[in-house]
Amino acid sequence: MLAYEDGPAAMDWLARAFGFREVRRWLDENGRLTHGELELGGELVMLATPTPDYESPAHHRESCDAARRWSSVPYVIDGVLVHVDDVDAHCARARAAGAAILSEPADQAEGFRHYRAEDLEGHRWMFAQSIGE
Repeated sequence: MLAYEDGPAAMDWLARAFGFREVRRWLDENGRLTHGELELGGELVMLATPTPDYESPAHHRESCDAARRWSSVPYVIDGVLVHVDDVDAHCARARAAGAAILSEPADQAEGFRHYRAEDLEGHRWMFAQSIGE
């Protein structure tokens, strides 16, 4: 479950940038996302806007020096790992949609290829593809 300041916009963006398919979207009377589900490769990611006071990682970094410092590295911090069939094509799609690419696709000694990206609200994602098995 990931929290977003603007859940409906996040669902639309995640579908466009990362290729998720919307499964369900429940909004309250104010249009705030109470529960959303996105699917990719048979796996489910849930998201919501828990409260109007919620602050995304990107906004939190603007007012918190510690968050700014720990986010200075390209690593996934409290993020999500998603397996995809073609990391390079996925990265190109994400970049075209405006994702911040934190690390370019690269082969890893552990037998996979991955890249890291940050979404529109500052959540970090790693997308990986198995190679050489």
